[in-house]
Amino acid sequence: MQYRRLGRSGLQVSELSLGSWVTYHNQVDVPAAREMMAAAFDAGVNFFDNAEVYAGGESEVVMGEAIKALKWPRLNFIVSTKFFWGLDREGQSANRKHTLNRKYLTQAIDGSLKRMGLDFIDLVYCHRPDPLTPIEETVWAMSDMISRGKALYWGTSEWSADEIRAAWDIAERHHLHKPVMEQPQYNLFHRRRVEQEYVRLYEDIGLGLTTWSPLASGLLTGKYRDGIPEGSRGAVKGMGFLVEGLTDTAKNSAVAQLTAIAADLSCSLSQMAIAWAAHNPRVSTVITGASKISQLHDNLGAVNVIPKLTPEVMVRINDMTAALAS
Repeated sequence: MQYRRLGRSGLQVSELSLGSWVTYHNQVDVPAAREMMAAAFDAGVNFFDNAEVYAGGESEVVMGEAIKALKWPRLNFIVSTKFFWGLDREGQSANRKHTLNRKYLTQAIDGSLKRMGLDFIDLVYCHRPDPLTPIEETVWAMSDMISRGKALYWGTSEWSADEIRAAWDIAERHHLHKPVMEQPQYNLFHRRRVEQEYVRLYEDIGLGLTTWSPLASGLLTGKYRDGIPEGSRGAVKGMGFLVEGLTDTAKNSAVAQLTAIAADLSCSLSQMAIAWAAHNPRVSTVITGASKISQLHDNLGAVNVIPKLTPEVMVRINDMTAALAS
């Protein structure tokens, strides 16, 4: 496992990391989470991604209980959470959901700290942009979160380049803590934002990326070529919105062709797809997910595939997927 700086910060993150979206609480309980986090840690993973909204807050509880049981030194691991969606169980309120105002953010971090049983969160993200809250208010609230010692770095997730730049400029102007990282979707079929929209931000402000969905929610495993298998992510309750993309005929045809390249590299299709995302030098870490220990081990094997992605191999992969990418 190699380690990369998170943007221009001094924080070193493992090139592959482990996330909890969909799996924790829904498919993975505390003992299973502990087992997989321990295996990932032993393989060199030091970053574990989460969000307030995952499983209605229960994902943070599961991860927190696993961390408590593992008894790792706090300096040895990095955890994240993300704010915006709120928690349905807290009831309907204008200041509880779909917002990045000061009131919500100030209380949201306290809720995450309690659920995870930690004194601080390493990375906190604004999970989506909030068009109803002035960016100035959000920047001040996130900066204050860091100044109060409740988080170490803050960033964004699925923000446009203009929104990120506006937030950074406000922080620069007022000498506040600046956004350090963005968490965008990035895979063979979803790449224009990372490869085109954010290009100037890498040099101008030193933006780091903690990318998610390297397997396009499982499409790049090849398991959806014949429909939605029982027990897969596409079959999980509440994940129906993924089905259309997972059963896309043209993309599944490309996946079938990619299998031949993976065979030439003596790796699984999943490993090749994850390695492809990590091959981009702008990516600080690729967040992987797993519901079983065997799946985790296969995903982490992608570290051995990254050096195999020669310019010639990258061209072959690009020829099969670029026209289908958004």
